[in-house]
Amino acid sequence: MKQLPLDVYQIDMKYIRNLHNIDDRVLSVSPQIGKDERPFLGVIVVCNEHRYCVPLSKPKIKHAKMRDKIDFKRIIYQGELIGVLNFNLMVPVEDILIRKIDTKLRKHDNEDTRKKKELLRKELEWCNEHARDLMNTANVLYVKYVSGEFFGAREQCLDFKRMETECKRYIEKKYPSQG
Repeated sequence: MKQLPLDVYQIDMKYIRNLHNIDDRVLSVSPQIGKDERPFLGVIVVCNEHRYCVPLSKPKIKHAKMRDKIDFKRIIYQGELIGVLNFNLMVPVEDILIRKIDTKLRKHDNEDTRKKKELLRKELEWCNEHARDLMNTANVLYVKYVSGEFFGAREQCLDFKRMETECKRYIEKKYPSQG
């Protein structure tokens, strides 16, 4: 499977809700809890012939003191913590479930949209500068998890094989011609 260029992608909301119903650690996009305005965004990496979306999240205060680990990386741009990548929460995706986010600044963008795009552009710049490390981290974590190896972050990880099975089932159900 070909590695897509590192870019920021939005994942189909209904698919994410479906995964969240299976494992509530999947970052929610549910309107019932006020999260419908937060799209599920991330960068796509290939792990063992499956594409995975590593979710981007806003940094929290606790992240400033945390160190990068096999399941977590901080995005530090010009000395400022601007985001985090949660490898332990990466989810399998297929092309039909992803949509590339337009980060090009346009003259009709309002101030809020401009700020969001500028942040995404900075996060993406950092991700591309560290692309090899990000792909390696995702693959090492994936292999350790699916092989059954014990490691400190194992309990924080989604069950990647279960998520792959659910992804296939979801595609077959919602998009029969694609399955």
